[in-house]
Amino acid sequence: MTSATAPYCGRFAPSPTGPLHAGSLASALASYLDARAHDGRWLIRIEDIDGPRTVPGAAQSQLRTLERVGMHADAPPVWQTRRTDAYAAALDALTANGHVYPCGCTRKEIADSLTHLRERHRTLTYPGTCRDGLHGKPARAWRLRVPDGEAARMRFEDRWQGPQHQDLATEVGDFVLKRADGQWAYQLAVVVDDAASAVTDIVRGADLLDSTARQIYLQQCLGLPVPRYLHVPVVIDAHGEKLSKQTLAQAVDDERPLEALARAARHLGLQEAATAHSLTRFYEVAIAQWKARWVERAQGGAST
Repeated sequence: MTSATAPYCGRFAPSPTGPLHAGSLASALASYLDARAHDGRWLIRIEDIDGPRTVPGAAQSQLRTLERVGMHADAPPVWQTRRTDAYAAALDALTANGHVYPCGCTRKEIADSLTHLRERHRTLTYPGTCRDGLHGKPARAWRLRVPDGEAARMRFEDRWQGPQHQDLATEVGDFVLKRADGQWAYQLAVVVDDAASAVTDIVRGADLLDSTARQIYLQQCLGLPVPRYLHVPVVIDAHGEKLSKQTLAQAVDDERPLEALARAARHLGLQEAATAHSLTRFYEVAIAQWKARWVERAQGGAST
């Protein structure tokens, strides 16, 4: 089941761990342009479900920056912390269908098991210690049981990165949906939220490409539509590292929105848009360029 025939709906979903930087702005711009080039809806979701990483005031700062650079959503933002009942319902459904099991392993126990397995099999996947029971240990987390063999080999077409494949059994293992600290895992929350918002197309940074196979499998387990995916190259710093809060990425200067957008456009290969002298002209050119490259080309039409 796919969402290819549904009305286009895209989204930008930042985590409020700090202000928007050049990397997150490039991802936001790509998702915004893709929605507008398809004459679709564009939404914003604040992924504040990871409480320990959330910085007070960061979400408001991110929303303010998006407004100042001219990216206006078609609905009020969704906040993940207000949707915990939906995640609980999804976990209950998965448990009832036998897809989920409790895990009593501590981080140290998993690390010790992985060290042993690396020596034998060179794998970093969860070893499945609790698959057949907790062995007297209390439940700490909840994991999704992934299949073995051919069923574990997830394949999908990424609109930017091309054909992708991942063997969930050998490369990931049974992954966590609810953490030992009670926090809902990103993989579950994002799948539930995208379906609830009728998102048809996910445009985001390539640093999240590795999560896609897990999300597609989870969508299948829940009987949800599978969106199309486009992962844009990440913005790197002078040291070749992905821009992030951890690498001390500077906040976008939203007092100079056109300059910030021009840098993001150049990163996305939209050179003509980067020379625009007004926000209105920038979006006119950027949407036209994006449409020629990612919409008309896909339909067999003209391309840049």
